[in-house]
Amino acid sequence: MDRAENLVLKDPEPRIHPTAELKACKLGRYASIGERVILREVTVGDFSYFERHAEAIYTTIGKFCSIAANSRINALEHPIERLTQHKVSYRPNEYFRWLGVDAGFRERRQAKSVSIGHDVWIGHGAVIMPGVTIGNGAIVGANAVVTRDVPAYAIVAGVPAKPLRQRFAADIAARIESLAWWDWAPERLARAVPDMQDLPIEAFLDRWENDAP
Repeated sequence: MDRAENLVLKDPEPRIHPTAELKACKLGRYASIGERVILREVTVGDFSYFERHAEAIYTTIGKFCSIAANSRINALEHPIERLTQHKVSYRPNEYFRWLGVDAGFRERRQAKSVSIGHDVWIGHGAVIMPGVTIGNGAIVGANAVVTRDVPAYAIVAGVPAKPLRQRFAADIAARIESLAWWDWAPERLARAVPDMQDLPIEAFLDRWENDAP
C-alpha cells in the first residue's frame, strides 16, 4: 500500500464472519462476508459484500457489489433427466461407502457459472439461476428469480425476473462505463465520494471525466 492509500483507507483485509463457510474462494480488498454465508468456488471483487445467510457457488463477482441477505447465486440444479433427481445419483457418497461424487455432474455445474459485473445490487432473497450473466450497475429486486442474462444498468424483478426499467439513459450509462470508477485508485475514490453524495449524475460525470487520475 502506498502512502496516499495509507492515509485514506482502513485495513484492506477481507472481513469474514466466524460463522461463514468458504471453500476455494478468492476475496478482494475490503470484501465483507456476513453471518452464515456459504460460498463455494466464488471470486469476490474489491469492496463487494455478502449480507447474512446468502449462498453462492461457481460465481465471479465484480467490485462494489451489494449482495443482500438470504440471496442464492447459482442455485443448485438437479439432473431431472435421470431416473431420480435426488442427490443419491450425484452424491451417493453421502449414503454408500464405496460410491463417490459424480464428477461429470459436478463439471456440468461448474460449466454453468454465474458472472456478475461491478456495482450490482442483488436484493433480499433473490435467486440467480445457473449460467446467468448480470451486467455492471444492474439491480435485481427482492425475491426475484433470475433465469436470463440481465443487461448493464437494468432493474429487474419478479418470478421469473423481467425488466422494469434502466437506471440511466443510454448515453449516461455509456459515460459511466467509460469512466470505470470501480477501477480507480483508492485515494481518487475517496476524493470522489462527497461528489457522489451531492452531485446529480450528469454533473458528477462532467467533473470527474476531466479529473486526471
